[in-house]
Amino acid sequence: MNALKNILSLIVFFILCGSPLADGAAVRSSVDTGDAYYNQGQYDKAIKEYSKAISINPSLADAYYHRGLCYYLIGQYDDAIGDYTKALSLYPSPPDAQVYHSRGIAYLKKGLYDESIEDYTAAISINPQFPEAYHNRGIAYSRKGLYDEAIENYNKAISLRPSFAEAYFSRGVAYVGKASADFRRLCDMGNKLACDNLKELSE
Repeated sequence: MNALKNILSLIVFFILCGSPLADGAAVRSSVDTGDAYYNQGQYDKAIKEYSKAISINPSLADAYYHRGLCYYLIGQYDDAIGDYTKALSLYPSPPDAQVYHSRGIAYLKKGLYDESIEDYTAAISINPQFPEAYHNRGIAYSRKGLYDEAIENYNKAISLRPSFAEAYFSRGVAYVGKASADFRRLCDMGNKLACDNLKELSE
């Protein structure tokens, strides 16, 4: 008799509260479907599936991170940053360096160079062998006109990956930027040759 009461109590509990097993299956299904849409480039549909998973389990760090990636790819950088930030608060410490790197890219897109540098630095502190993080930190420094710091980061990226074509290109751009800054200073001081060289670099 007691056993029957226990079974009935469990049935009532699951009816009132929902089955944890059913919730887990629903979360997994939404995440898997979201991943499939993501891989197909259907980012809006992926966002809806990740949002379903989050509504069931608000502590699902991966769902926030993956939804953030989708928001980034459709140009909604603020939403992406919000999801990356939430994911970072939920992942165990230290999180994967890629999460900081992804948020750094979103900050870079918004022109928030100091914030992007901070995130790339965090990513590098977790994974010092991360050439993309050095490269992108170099871009942020370059956008701030800090060409020496940019070149230093490009050098590190290239040392980690000697075939990193984008880093070579970015370093070349930084050298041109550094040269332009020097020619501009000399031109302002009345040096005609510097003015001529600055004009050539600008053409």
